[in-house]
Amino acid sequence: MNLLDLVKARYSVRSYTDQTIEKEKLDYIMECVRLAPSAVNFQPWKFYIVESAEAKSKLCQCYTREWFASAPLYIMACADHTQSWKRRHEGKDHADVDISIAVEHLCLAATEQGLGTCWVCAFDAALCKSLFSLPEHIEPIALIPIGYPADEAKEKSRKSMKEIVFKL
Repeated sequence: MNLLDLVKARYSVRSYTDQTIEKEKLDYIMECVRLAPSAVNFQPWKFYIVESAEAKSKLCQCYTREWFASAPLYIMACADHTQSWKRRHEGKDHADVDISIAVEHLCLAATEQGLGTCWVCAFDAALCKSLFSLPEHIEPIALIPIGYPADEAKEKSRKSMKEIVFKL
């Protein structure tokens, strides 16, 4: 599958089967994440694989949508602010940008492996940090449920090229 076909195939899955994710597939996905680029190659991230019943229960307290609980596994993508690059001019921390790149690698790799994901950002990050006793410098950025889709992809609505691409 070429990249454009892969991007077209990826969608936000909101219903999962209970089928276990094979270790080989998870290892492959996490290797794709590991190889993601980051500002100055600082790689300011920590990825927590949430699979035990106790950890999943905690995570589901942070995002209480019913569909979210159907995933057999989650990845909690966190920024390590002690390792992130800060832009010299105004100090902008690029950890969130770096995490975004890595998470998109995760989502595309999962799609390639026949798995579904959904990028969740609207969760209680403070509660997540507390429940998992994360250090002060570690910030939860995104929760990614991952598993075999139980739903069908819906047609994507996208802006036209004229609306998003401009020549200077």
